[in-house]
Amino acid sequence: MRAPSASPGVPARLTAQQREIVTLAARGLTNAEIADLLFLSPRTVTSHLYRSYPKLGIANRNQLRDLIDPPDATRTHG
Repeated sequence: MRAPSASPGVPARLTAQQREIVTLAARGLTNAEIADLLFLSPRTVTSHLYRSYPKLGIANRNQLRDLIDPPDATRTHG
């Protein structure tokens, strides 16, 4: 099974692997799940996320979802 490609909203200043990991984390996968999917150790995933946060201007994983898939203020509910 191939991992999904990174979201277009992820900044290009991240490495390809960082973009993929950040995208998967934003979709709700755990570090262990990401590691299994990408054939990495969970510690490597943690390291990539830790190094990605400053590049993204965020402080933690909880902020990833809004960064990758921001809420659309122009959406209408109905």
